[in-house]
Amino acid sequence: MKAAVLYQPNSPLVVEEVEFRGPAPGEVLVRLAASGVCHSDYHVVKGEWTHDLPIVLGHEGAGIVERVGEGVTAVEPSDHVVLSWMPNCGRCHYCITGRPNLCDHPPEVDQASGMWKGDLRLNLFAHVASFAEYTVVPESGAIPIPEEMPLDQASLLGCGVMTGVGAAINTARVRPGSTVAVFGCGGVGLNVIQGAALAGAGRIIAVDLAEDKLEFARRFGATDCLNASQQDPVEAIKESTDGAGVDYGFEAIGNLQAMEQTYASVRKGGMAVIVGMPPHGERMSFPASLLYGERLLTGSLYGSANLRVDIPRLVDLYLGGKLDLDTLITRRYPLEQVNEAFAAMGGGQVGRGVIMF
Repeated sequence: MKAAVLYQPNSPLVVEEVEFRGPAPGEVLVRLAASGVCHSDYHVVKGEWTHDLPIVLGHEGAGIVERVGEGVTAVEPSDHVVLSWMPNCGRCHYCITGRPNLCDHPPEVDQASGMWKGDLRLNLFAHVASFAEYTVVPESGAIPIPEEMPLDQASLLGCGVMTGVGAAINTARVRPGSTVAVFGCGGVGLNVIQGAALAGAGRIIAVDLAEDKLEFARRFGATDCLNASQQDPVEAIKESTDGAGVDYGFEAIGNLQAMEQTYASVRKGGMAVIVGMPPHGERMSFPASLLYGERLLTGSLYGSANLRVDIPRLVDLYLGGKLDLDTLITRRYPLEQVNEAFAAMGGGQVGRGVIMF
């Protein structure tokens, strides 16, 4: 089969023939149909996140179950599935208390399974490695969905959509009529906006440096747009909210300055949610006095989701015309053009690029 392999940071991925082995007991072999191109993969390409190389990237995938290993009961061959980059053990404190996104012991693909280039075992990014025609995942990493759900749109549920919508609905629990600011209008930020709109937010202020992204954000529910390259977004947000700030602020870029601005834009008693993931090792700072307004500051991992519950809900919202996934996909690529997809992302392309198999 073909896979896109990263051998060195800051170098192109190599699309080449590799072999897969498995599935081992407890694993699922999936034939990929589509994979979103997400900024988390780009962090690895640029060397901002350290991973053992060589590695097959991609973590936002959907496909069809080809074969299951011994003991697998959650899915069977021919099932359509969304892949999860946070499989869960089902036994730790977080799993049994309904927070599997924080699982302490996510299962790994067996060492003898997975993808190989001759005698060289290829690492699998984020338990998924969806930049390949086939992949092997732990049983809990394959979430069944109805066959009527298009698999290219379904792939986006595996990361960006769940992360963004979940941050608004699950993590922050945005209230109807509230005010919201979203810093960053890329794939995740657009879905925070969608989630806030679904929750009934009264005002949703989109903040970005690019006018085309701000205009795109209006299509997903933004009521106000601020270009942070032309004005101080914190001051503008406060001015538009009678000096108070917003009820909820979300950072969806992974940029330290934007994180600090997000927290500073929240009113007393409000909540700032950090969704974006910065390069490893970076630290944020802010005036300690902000804490005494009882402003909450929290992170959101995978939209605080229980995927086996939340993915089917998102599918129902899409099929019911309430969640826009079609507009999110602005370009489709064959696997051989994966480097062009990253170049478009790095150049500020709006929406999401999707690799099609």
